[in-house]
Amino acid sequence: MTTMSRAEPAPALTLGPGDRAPEFALTGSDGHRYRLSDFVGLTPVVLAWFPKAFTGGCTAECLSISLSSARLRALDAACFTVSVDDPETNREFAAYLGSDLPILSDPDKSVARAYGVMTTSGFPARWTFYIGKDGRILAIDKHVRTATSGADITSVLDSMKATGQG
Repeated sequence: MTTMSRAEPAPALTLGPGDRAPEFALTGSDGHRYRLSDFVGLTPVVLAWFPKAFTGGCTAECLSISLSSARLRALDAACFTVSVDDPETNREFAAYLGSDLPILSDPDKSVARAYGVMTTSGFPARWTFYIGKDGRILAIDKHVRTATSGADITSVLDSMKATGQG
């Protein structure tokens, strides 16, 4: 079993609200390829980065998000969990969780680097990016609570809708 240290150094690149979100083209656990540009102008996008499939905190986080999938769909946002695990591992992880939300794979870590989530441990930081319909970052949650991640994401999306950002 892999263990994660909470004392990992912060990633070097820092994106912030208002910055254009880096484009991505990643394979989901459902076999489809997803690109940010497919959603621009249509719907907000949530990217919930997690370090490693089948580990305790990541299982809790992804399960929490999966259990919120109906509410997330009702909020008309494209919500993805993302890791640097290979597509097959994420397909197995999604099946294990019973998740119908795609888990995106970034095995070469290029998208993780573009988003500034890679740590020196070789795993992405547990950060959630909220991207507006215009393709710009609206918010970044760098203090993700694994057990309540799904409810936390729906709360942020509710707030965004209320303020006209979502």
